[in-house]
Amino acid sequence: MPIDLDLMRGIRLSAAPKFQILLAHTFLRVVFNVPTKTEIVIEGLENIPREPVFYAMNHTDKYNYWPFQYQLWQRLSRFTATWVKGKYFESKLLSLFLVATNNIPLPSRGYVISTEFRRAEKRPPDAAEYRVLRDLADGVRVDAAGASDAVKRFLDGGGLARFEESFRLMMKAVERITGDALNRLKLDVIIFPQGTRSIRLSKGHTGLAQVAQALGKTIVPIGCSGSDKLYPGGSPWPKGGRVVYRIGTPLPVDGPDLAPFRVTAPFEPLVPEANKAHGAKFRAITDLVMARINALVDPPYQYAEGSSSDGVKEMERFL
Repeated sequence: MPIDLDLMRGIRLSAAPKFQILLAHTFLRVVFNVPTKTEIVIEGLENIPREPVFYAMNHTDKYNYWPFQYQLWQRLSRFTATWVKGKYFESKLLSLFLVATNNIPLPSRGYVISTEFRRAEKRPPDAAEYRVLRDLADGVRVDAAGASDAVKRFLDGGGLARFEESFRLMMKAVERITGDALNRLKLDVIIFPQGTRSIRLSKGHTGLAQVAQALGKTIVPIGCSGSDKLYPGGSPWPKGGRVVYRIGTPLPVDGPDLAPFRVTAPFEPLVPEANKAHGAKFRAITDLVMARINALVDPPYQYAEGSSSDGVKEMERFL
């Protein structure tokens, strides 16, 4: 079932998540040592501030943050929460696991509008239907006269208005959960600005910049190299090898690098109005963070030509 506001509002993270600790003591301790050894290298550990921060990491594979979390717990006794795509919470069993291990669902605009369409039509939109719906939702002028009957029913039934309201409330929930993680629970929060898995670095989305500005929190760029060789498929059991995490210089919101782009006026992050008001600043922050990550990864993981993703695209990201 698609995620909804009840699920978002019911999420409660933990300052010391017992299931994360159990997973580290049992599964991760075993799989990183037998039958083949996983060498986890962390460079720049001294760059991590004492206060909770956002970690901005490239996303090469499904599990590339697990070795980092494991070492962060072992060496600094720090725990994390992670932004995870909303679609992964649709399975009840997987949702229970994700919540127990301090993951925060992030329903994108594409996911939410696809979900609203699914609820109305009892099926997901096809690629052409999705493109029409997404363009209309993003304010792109589209002639819907040639759209499918299903799209026309969705529009005539107020589907776009329902989508906007649902999306806004979900983004409020994401901001609340994230702020609670950083401020009350003293958790670090891992975010993948690319928004999807890709071996080569791609242009980042501005969600991290928006929430970091709204909450006044530091961003720490991290480059991950080699994890895709540990996790070449969908299995959480690594094949053994070497993964390197390089931790960059922290970027406080009022520090010399980000101060020129500081947004001091109150705003609601993660909704279109935020980008309309401060989009140029969010883009500049995101581009700077991505450039720092690019400098921290090995050449095979650096920017692809045109900064495009080699990962999943369009509807595959949501379904």
